[in-house]
Amino acid sequence: MNYRHIYHAGNFADVVKHAVLALVIERLKQKEAAFRVIDTHAGTGVYDLSAEAAQKTGEWRNGIGRLVGPGAEPLPPAIATILKPYLGAVRGFNSPGSMTRYPGSPRIARALMRPQDRMVVNELHPEDCAELQAEFRRDTQVKVMDLDGWIALKAMLPPPERRGVVLVDPPFEVPGEFGRLAGALKAAVKRFATGTFILWYPIKDREQLRRFKRDLQASGPPKLLAAELLIRGGTDPTLLAGTGLILLNPPFELDKQLEAMMRFLASRMAQEPGGGWSVEWLNGEI
Repeated sequence: MNYRHIYHAGNFADVVKHAVLALVIERLKQKEAAFRVIDTHAGTGVYDLSAEAAQKTGEWRNGIGRLVGPGAEPLPPAIATILKPYLGAVRGFNSPGSMTRYPGSPRIARALMRPQDRMVVNELHPEDCAELQAEFRRDTQVKVMDLDGWIALKAMLPPPERRGVVLVDPPFEVPGEFGRLAGALKAAVKRFATGTFILWYPIKDREQLRRFKRDLQASGPPKLLAAELLIRGGTDPTLLAGTGLILLNPPFELDKQLEAMMRFLASRMAQEPGGGWSVEWLNGEI
């Protein structure tokens, strides 16, 4: 209940997470049938990067600030194409050449949805939920909930459309979140086996992360992909070294796009020596 994403909005982890979310949504749009976006730990709609909290950490400067806005170097054409849906949504909240507002996952998803698509966003923090409700008060395609994220995940599955993407992005502010994440995925797959799930995790304790991946592999989802970006080396379990995503049922050949994107971001987002990237199948396609 203490976590406020404004301190971290637009950082390197957001860039990876939201770029992948945008790519998955664009793939869903290739079919006319409606889909649903489900966001279990949604935060707020849009973050003011000039606010005291955002300025206090300045994390966005080493994240989205390296891709968009004053001082950002041009993107290689192939990367610009991959990032176009995501960066298009971000630029839509800023005047040309500036970076003063960062859209959270609900706003990025909403910017990419079609009239027939729907979204359910959930946020437990009372102040953030109030902002989210105000953001989407008149939007008939969006429903806002204020449950515990893990309870909300059970309540929202399966969606009526039987198509969609589920973003699970817990704050990892209490012990045991890796276990909850693995358990939630196992239960969720039983309720929505055809959905695409995106699970976010921080990279700190490498041994804990290895156990988490082994647990997921053993649970047997047929298509399980892991994508990681490291901004520094080292093995200090108290220091955030990188960001990772587990994708269940990723769209066909999304791994190829992720390989190109992560390779580029590893060079553009590096903060200290020893960084890198990986895209690996835990189960399924190679």
